[in-house]
Amino acid sequence: MKKGILITAITIFSTTVQAKVDVCVFDLLGKSGEAYKSVEEWALAAKAWNADLNLIPYQDEAKAQNDFDTGRCDGVAMTSMRARKYNKFAGSIDALGAVTNNSIAQKAITYALDPRNKHRLVTKLNGDEFEVAAIAQIGLAYVYVRDKTINTIEKGKGKKFAYLHYDQAQKMIVERLELVGVPSEISDFAKKFNNGQVDVIAAPAYAYKPLEISKGLGTNGAIFDFPVINLTADIIIRPNKFPKGFGLKSRAWAIKQLPKNFSTIARLEADIPAKYKQALSSEDRHRYQKMMRDGRIELTQLGVYDPVMMRVLKRARCAVERTNFECSLSGE
Repeated sequence: MKKGILITAITIFSTTVQAKVDVCVFDLLGKSGEAYKSVEEWALAAKAWNADLNLIPYQDEAKAQNDFDTGRCDGVAMTSMRARKYNKFAGSIDALGAVTNNSIAQKAITYALDPRNKHRLVTKLNGDEFEVAAIAQIGLAYVYVRDKTINTIEKGKGKKFAYLHYDQAQKMIVERLELVGVPSEISDFAKKFNNGQVDVIAAPAYAYKPLEISKGLGTNGAIFDFPVINLTADIIIRPNKFPKGFGLKSRAWAIKQLPKNFSTIARLEADIPAKYKQALSSEDRHRYQKMMRDGRIELTQLGVYDPVMMRVLKRARCAVERTNFECSLSGE
């Protein structure tokens, strides 16, 4: 009898306590960064879901991804542009020009994390199963120039642009704008801008102070008030290494964090000095929108973006700007 009770107790204990799971966490600032701190909060919350997580900080995103791919970690927190290979649906929130303000971004993330989409957030790649456990906003990326006279498409031709080499969308837009593309990593694109190696970058407000982008802007630079891309971060896990139902609980937690997340983004955007902010002409704004729309359609056809998410984002944009030219067009 005692033996039976002991076996039952061991069985119950083994189903409620999981071995410690390593999670690779990318943040340019390491443990002191906002992204890392957010993942720490997630790891603390995960204890209530019977998960014991060991966070490993990385300031090199490529290394974090590589260690995840090779099994050093069974979870990874990284930008969605890199994480898109594990889940196209979630990764497509960052599609070229698809999110034009933070309100649309919050709606898109909330929609993606909704339980009705749980089947879209689990994928298989080379026999390995992956699940999106959380999505958070990094921010809308705006164009920064060292010379504010580079304020039209024509004036940008031939200028050097630091783009993230692993993002096919950025490479495409660089080519279409006839810029000179300089392949870069998230860890060095701002350095190239600051030291004059490139003339143009795209970055969210999150990067402005930590990466000291004001050095590159100097006294003659500008930030154009036209978001070219939205940036999010994903937590990707191997679900078989986590307690059953972990993903659903994690995503529910992530949705609850969004108001605080977007409040932080708004504060960071407001902190950028007004002297740098410059408006594009309505003509150029329209031309950029059309160019990015064409790019999104092509990239969706190539399988880079998820068509379901593209339709969701278009509906969201047209709910805000009903008179926008694209709202009467098909194709997305």
